[in-house]
Amino acid sequence: MEIVSVTKGTGPLILSMPHGGTHIPEALRARFNNLGCAVPDTDWWMDQLYNFGTDLNATVVKANLSRFVVDLNRDPSGQSLYPGQTTTGLCPTEVFDGKAIYNEGEEPDEVEIEDRRGTYFAPYHHALDAAIADAKAAHGYALLYDCHSIRSQVPRLFEGDLPNVNLGTHDGQSCAPGMQVAITDVCQAQGGFSFVANGRFKGGWITRNYGQPARQVHAVQVELTQCSYMMETPPWTFDEEKAEQLRGLLRPMLEAMTGWATANLRAIA
Repeated sequence: MEIVSVTKGTGPLILSMPHGGTHIPEALRARFNNLGCAVPDTDWWMDQLYNFGTDLNATVVKANLSRFVVDLNRDPSGQSLYPGQTTTGLCPTEVFDGKAIYNEGEEPDEVEIEDRRGTYFAPYHHALDAAIADAKAAHGYALLYDCHSIRSQVPRLFEGDLPNVNLGTHDGQSCAPGMQVAITDVCQAQGGFSFVANGRFKGGWITRNYGQPARQVHAVQVELTQCSYMMETPPWTFDEEKAEQLRGLLRPMLEAMTGWATANLRAIA
């Protein structure tokens, strides 16, 4: 099993899918309880939902391992991205609802966590680094779109129902202001899906680490409610009819992102 799969495109757009994998190495699986083996916090079907990415000449970087092995969207130092708020760590020991995923006494210690940083965390980020470098070499800039989804109700993480589409730009720091406006305008012009920018989800470590507009790397995170395109309970069935409706918003969002970049970044690349 490859840790990361890369489908190369020729454009400046990179679709990052860090939480879509479900594989757990066998030695580690033996230490998980039934809940952990079921990997319920997966960002299900990201590659299928964004299957139009190749039409946009995007490079797709997809994790194949479960986030329960290592969370590729957490600060590798272990520092919380949302101080004071409940969240899961670099090597999670519980699901979003707070229930344990390991058999008692089988949780990773600091030595093992450090090993996972090198073995599992680093390859994904090496792949992102390479994709960004290739985009900048070819176009003068790179556009990183981090693909995520979550259940619409997770009381331990947020109150009530989450908006369908949650744009995160680290409060405007990870991309050019005009790019955020272009994406936001698309979301506000439609009425089918609720939307918020920089609400509960402002962008994880990928968005915050790579989004450096001054260096011509513009990054956004989009967290979707899973009820918008799939069944939110096992067996997590993909709903093609719902997905196609959601693609009717996602594709214009990505086109707004790339269109704004084409019009505004090429001259200063």
